[in-house]
Amino acid sequence: MNASVTEPLVEASGLGVRYGSTEILHGVDLTVGRGAHLAVMGRSGSGKSTLLLVLAGLLTPSSGRVSWPGLSSDVRVRRGEIGMVFQAPSLMPELTALQNTTLPLRLRGLGVEESRAASLQALEAIGAADFAAALPAQLSGGQQQRVAIARALAGGHRLVLADEPTGALDRARAHQVAVALRDGVTAMGGGLVLATHDPALAEMFDERLTVLDGDLTPGLSA
Repeated sequence: MNASVTEPLVEASGLGVRYGSTEILHGVDLTVGRGAHLAVMGRSGSGKSTLLLVLAGLLTPSSGRVSWPGLSSDVRVRRGEIGMVFQAPSLMPELTALQNTTLPLRLRGLGVEESRAASLQALEAIGAADFAAALPAQLSGGQQQRVAIARALAGGHRLVLADEPTGALDRARAHQVAVALRDGVTAMGGGLVLATHDPALAEMFDERLTVLDGDLTPGLSA
């Protein structure tokens, strides 16, 4: 299956993942290209998160292969080209929302003012600018997740993989944040793969796939 393959960023061929005797994914073929907006549906435990971890290079598949033709061949550089948004925000507790957003940029060598400007723009895009100076402990779970999404947007990653990024948000805020994430990745010329259990959210994306019994099938399934 191909997702906007004008320029392939990541390719999976015959992908399989097993945990002990349990087969989570098998025979998955997927290419995600620059400009892709791909939503991956599936029930809890279906393998959505596993697929994202493999595409990110954080989990080695049991069979098949994964390559990143549109990203750096240097693993250390490639890690900076791939942005992950997990279900849990994973913010640094001693840093403010703005500092959490700028941290990856500073670690990559960007200047203070450039990092701050990019981070403030990302926080504004997802409606989080009002609490830029707050510490994570002062924020709700949904607010923390919005900061984590802003961190991914500000990073300018070529490939963004988001695992249920709006699960802690109400419907209206989830729509706003998903649009900001989709449009932000598009603006930087990247590709986006978003795992979600929400069909309404998935409908916002150009391409939709469902993980069902270890297979990746086109469209949405109940």
